[in-house]
Amino acid sequence: MEIIKKKKVKTLNFNNIILVPTDFSEVCENAVQHTLQIAKNIDFKVCILHIVNKDTQTYLEDNNLKIDTIETRLKESVEEYRKKFRIEIDYVIKQGKLFKQVQKTVAEIGANMVVLGTHGKVGFQKLTGSYALKIIATTNVPTIVVQKKSLDKPYKTIVLPVTVSSQDRQKVNWAIFIAKTFRATVHIFPKRESETYHRKKIMSVVKQIKIIFDKHNVNYVDKVSDEGAGNFAKQVVDYAVINNADLIMTMVNNDNFLPFFETQDEQIIFNSSQIPVICINPVETKNLSWH
Repeated sequence: MEIIKKKKVKTLNFNNIILVPTDFSEVCENAVQHTLQIAKNIDFKVCILHIVNKDTQTYLEDNNLKIDTIETRLKESVEEYRKKFRIEIDYVIKQGKLFKQVQKTVAEIGANMVVLGTHGKVGFQKLTGSYALKIIATTNVPTIVVQKKSLDKPYKTIVLPVTVSSQDRQKVNWAIFIAKTFRATVHIFPKRESETYHRKKIMSVVKQIKIIFDKHNVNYVDKVSDEGAGNFAKQVVDYAVINNADLIMTMVNNDNFLPFFETQDEQIIFNSSQIPVICINPVETKNLSWH
């Protein structure tokens, strides 16, 4: 059984690969199915990752199993997926902490994005919300968080919430990358601000986003949220539901490289409607491009 050794990678070189971690739970299996559907639609390769950690060891000991069981299960799954989806699929087994090894694997294989199943309470690694947030915060590429809702069509409609803090040019670059990759329409959904300064500021941000989208031929819809309608996260999710959105894009803000998740961020990421959420964690990359 091959276990990839640790190595440092300074630059992020994309290889048209989607990485999906699994602990063999129902929700992780759904994440794998999401990944395979996405990869088939956009002609990407897939890498399925399992991380051997203390939870794995406990599970194996409790069930009188050997570690080779993990590789056997992955091999069988990969062969089945290759036949069904007719795309290039591989697997990787690593040792260590879950969120750290996801980050390292992304760099080592040159993954363009991660698909992460969360709330997998029956899997022996328990990919719950707190783990998901750690992975999102430490991964250099977009992370798509999925729950139990299955993917029944390609991603075509993406909701992009915009607040006064969403000004980073790199975030817009990622939006272009995602829209171009999935050939999707982006619904720009700015928060309606009552205070004059913030209102002008967010209008300026939206104007800049539209100019850049026009320049790169990104299809978009511009819709402003309702003033005084309450929780902005709820408005975002409600808008996504009404418009049959396939994805919600949320921007993770970093302060001196320390991740900070607001309550509303988490409400969007773990929304009760189970709409997949693509989380962008801005980092310095030299090879960010779109098709």
